[in-house]
Amino acid sequence: MAAEKKMLKVRQTGSPIRREASQRATLIGLGLNKLGRVRELEDTPSVRGMIRKVQHMVEVLD
Repeated sequence: MAAEKKMLKVRQTGSPIRREASQRATLIGLGLNKLGRVRELEDTPSVRGMIRKVQHMVEVLD
């Protein structure tokens, strides 16, 4: 039996206006580009790192 993958729900709470280009690109990489948008992403170290980079603009939901 295959193990079930753990998922994270991430919501964008901040605007990328007047932010570094790399932070904007990280939001786009996460699939977030509008306020209030929610994405369900696989819980991997790379996704965790991306969330940490833009933690002031996103919220991790339960």
